Amino acid sequence: MKQLKSILILTIIVLLLLPASLSLAVDIDTSDYNPDNLTTNSDSIILMDAKTGNILYSKNAYEKKYPASTTKLMTAILTLENCKLTDVATVSHNAIFSVPVGYSHASLQDGEQLTIEQLLNVLLIPSANDAAFVLAEHIAGSVDAFSTMMNNKAKEIGCLNTNFVNPNGIHNSNHYSTAYDLALIGQYAMKFDDIMRIAKISQYTLSKTNKYNKTDRIFNATNGLITKNDEYYYPSATGLKTGYTDKSGYCIVATAEKNGVELLEVVLGSESISDRYEDCIKLFDYGFENYSNQSLVSANDIVENVEVNGATKETKNLDIVAKSNIDILLKNSIDVSSLDKKVEINENLTAPISEGAVVGKITYTIDGKDYSTDLIANSTVIPSNFETIIFRVLLIFLILCLFVLILKKVDRYGNGGKSKRIVKNKKHKSKNAKHSKGSGKFKFTQINEYL
Repeated sequence: MKQLKSILILTIIVLLLLPASLSLAVDIDTSDYNPDNLTTNSDSIILMDAKTGNILYSKNAYEKKYPASTTKLMTAILTLENCKLTDVATVSHNAIFSVPVGYSHASLQDGEQLTIEQLLNVLLIPSANDAAFVLAEHIAGSVDAFSTMMNNKAKEIGCLNTNFVNPNGIHNSNHYSTAYDLALIGQYAMKFDDIMRIAKISQYTLSKTNKYNKTDRIFNATNGLITKNDEYYYPSATGLKTGYTDKSGYCIVATAEKNGVELLEVVLGSESISDRYEDCIKLFDYGFENYSNQSLVSANDIVENVEVNGATKETKNLDIVAKSNIDILLKNSIDVSSLDKKVEINENLTAPISEGAVVGKITYTIDGKDYSTDLIANSTVIPSNFETIIFRVLLIFLILCLFVLILKKVDRYGNGGKSKRIVKNKKHKSKNAKHSKGSGKFKFTQINEYL
């Protein structure tokens, strides 16, 4: 009976918690976003502000797609989080012969020793699949173990529908992602200076090693956006990684920067290389032409002026200022002054208040996302009875000092006088002892005289 009761209670708890967990799973709006009716050819696309992740355009961005070699961005991330560039990895027989015929490779040799930096260069520039296997085995011991690391990292980053089974994107029906998830991975990859540095290199030569005594392993970048002699060269492009298999079509995770605006784009499932780059360039142009970084509020801007209770006449009018900037990418047609803002000031502000103390918060809500900064006091607010408090403190201090001096004098002279009296008493006792020494007649005689 007790067991049945426990089962019923547990069932009720699970049922109560279930709706909450389901609501978390659908918290993100997965609908398309096409503000200006742009036309694109590729199956799945997303354009976002690389700094904030705000989506500027999306098309089927949450549908499962095969990511091909864009997968290698995750491999590069885990490599830099677990290795130093100067570390050395050894190429295994498995790493070489696991690459199917027709897939790109760096002609690595069995037993060849290469630095992590060398492997990253051939991983990201010519998209070498053998380099990906070497890195996976070096970091995790096996491809399966490394794939687990990849999936855990994807969840940590916030990916919603991604599963990796290898470190390079070699086709597998269980190896998939979405444009949105790859955008999150690309955004995370941009935090690594080494990834961004390598992603801009258009040609790389692998130097001699212990197993290869030539310098003829010269590789060109697969990304036409960063290659100057390519017909799709885009001057503002900064990376990042291309991909292609028969099943995935042409793919790219691309980044570009212009006038302080950083954009990130993912294109998946293009039928041709021209579709991939034309869609990519069209959306980059759209972003740079229609959006710019705008300041909603700057640090030390006066937001409010309030009168503080209990303050002196000179300090009671307090300027409340923004602690830091709120800068976001906005469409040029938006008037910043028309945006709704919420200013929250702490209730019953009372002196004293220190300069720089947090006294409130300002928040802008744009497209369902909040942008906020603390509000701080621009100056020190002094209590109106400040002079009286200072006088009382000084008076108490003087009284304490005087009291200490008196105690010291009492200790010096009082103890000294006591010592002298003790000495005199001792002398007096000694004198009496002399008179009474020898007989008791002296005392008897004195008594008779008084009689």
